[in-house]
Amino acid sequence: MRLAIRNARKAFGRTVAVDDVSLNVDSGEFCVLLGPSGCGKSTLLRLVAGLEEVSSGSIQIDDEDVTRKEPGDRDVAMVFQNYALYPHMTVRKNLAFPLETRKVPDAENRVRETAELLQITDLLDRLPRELSGGQRQRVAIGRAIVRRPKLFLFDEPLSNLDAQLRGEMRAELARLHRRLEATILYVTHDQIEAMTLATRIVLLNRGRVEQEGTPEEMYRHPRTLFAGRFIGSPPMNAVNGVVKGGRFEGPVAWPVNGPDGSAILGVRPEDLEISDGPWHGTIDLVEYLGAERYLHINVGSVQMVARIGPGEAFSKGDEIGLSPRMVHLFPRMESTVD
Repeated sequence: MRLAIRNARKAFGRTVAVDDVSLNVDSGEFCVLLGPSGCGKSTLLRLVAGLEEVSSGSIQIDDEDVTRKEPGDRDVAMVFQNYALYPHMTVRKNLAFPLETRKVPDAENRVRETAELLQITDLLDRLPRELSGGQRQRVAIGRAIVRRPKLFLFDEPLSNLDAQLRGEMRAELARLHRRLEATILYVTHDQIEAMTLATRIVLLNRGRVEQEGTPEEMYRHPRTLFAGRFIGSPPMNAVNGVVKGGRFEGPVAWPVNGPDGSAILGVRPEDLEISDGPWHGTIDLVEYLGAERYLHINVGSVQMVARIGPGEAFSKGDEIGLSPRMVHLFPRMESTVD
């Protein structure tokens, strides 16, 4: 299965939700559409599903143009945030329903195989109201799997679950992807979901593709300040300044490889090393998270965050030296940092 989106645009009146997006998803990929609320990721997913019509551009599945086809004729299955189960039907009937409407002959066998795959065999005779959130999400995923579609579409399926269940379901989705060798297009605003699930991340910003690549590429080589700060927690530190003769100068100074002019220096919190210098600051806040700590440090006129291990003891008011293990340089014209 291959999905090809070509110059897709979707406008709601004067509001452009998706702006000239082109994207390829190859067979077996787990492609995650990542971005903040309102960036167009769910709208793009709905365009692929056929739940919204493109204003311009095209969508192809296996080299077939499905731009104007009805959702039921695209051979895709969608899993929604709110589960979308039929409340009056048992789990068994919820799983069987999409097969019965298509008159699939081996519906009963498919339902049993899907229930075994998702380990919900003991739930088949229950109603949705008798299930936990995690169990309902498994049934919703099962209803998509049972159809054996060309393409799976997931629209923030884990956002209604608590933190522990989200972690468990992330692992379950990763295992399912490997076992089914499925092609998945998945929407989330959660960078942890994106980094742990994706074979490729497509970061959207204001309806456009900001950057795409593997999770490691997106983390290690952000091309824009937006990409650098959206991926990574806590967000990348960003400092305004100028580059002169191979050196960044501002509230902090550091040798860089970049053209002269206004620029933004980015440093990830985990790349800030406590040392003898050359940067110096005063700790304003210590956040304790068990396995790690976040130090909020006033460095000249800016505040920076350093992520450190549990064995290093620091307190508010301590004066410390800092040294970056790695820096990123972005042009100032793309953004400003207060």
